[in-house]
Amino acid sequence: MIKSMTGYGRGECEELGRKFTIELKSVNNRYLDINIRLPRHLTALEDNIRKYISSNVSRGKIDVFLNQEKFSDEDIKVTVDEQIANVYFNVYNQLKNKFNLSEEISLSLLAKAPDVIIIEKREEDIEEVWGTIKHALDKALSVFIDMRHREGLKLKKDILDRSELILSKVIEIEQRAPLVVDEFREKIKNRVSEFLKEVEIDQARLLNEVAFFADKVNITEEIVRLKSHVDQLKSTLESKDSVGRKLDFLIQEMNREINTIGSKSNDLFITNIVVDVKSELEKIREQIQNIE
Repeated sequence: MIKSMTGYGRGECEELGRKFTIELKSVNNRYLDINIRLPRHLTALEDNIRKYISSNVSRGKIDVFLNQEKFSDEDIKVTVDEQIANVYFNVYNQLKNKFNLSEEISLSLLAKAPDVIIIEKREEDIEEVWGTIKHALDKALSVFIDMRHREGLKLKKDILDRSELILSKVIEIEQRAPLVVDEFREKIKNRVSEFLKEVEIDQARLLNEVAFFADKVNITEEIVRLKSHVDQLKSTLESKDSVGRKLDFLIQEMNREINTIGSKSNDLFITNIVVDVKSELEKIREQIQNIE
């Protein structure tokens, strides 16, 4: 199924007292480029996150934001340095006596003193934490991929519509091509007759000139290949695999064929159609840049 490289997804999971939130944002990119931002104490899980996303997404520049909002009681350790607290208490008493202060030394005053209360984050159980993060990541990826699918369907419809328009233009060229040779035959015959009014036209020479011109402007092969490329484009859009690069290659080939038709053409009508086809191919190329 066609997927856009533009997407957004958010997921959260709360288990065992821990709560994680993950956001995924992506834009188009030639390759898969994953940038992960996560708390320092979770850096050991960066590779797990990268591999898990890579198994679900093949192209695009993806920014991953991981945030931990709640911690398990076991993750945090709070201790009191009684020795430092005692030093502060004695200093406060000295100040109180020296300046004849009446205020009592309160618990809140001691607790605010630097290094009296120490908060430490214990070493995480990585496997346990990864299980919770993975659940949040699954939710984010589900929303993320669904959005890319929906955007992909819009791109697919637009490309198919333009492909049909290109095919109709190619058929117009195909129908017009034989008439170009016929018109050339009449044009050269009239010109020779005008210059050599009383001289009989050398039919063999005339046929040779027409045959040479017909060979020079023959675009049958290009038309056949161009129509084949349109068919391949349509079938590729039905593929379940990542097709962005293949579509890009097909557009390059189609551009090559229509350019050859334009260079061979000696007809204003065909030239105008070539311009229209190239315009549609450029619009398709722009759309393909955002397909995974």
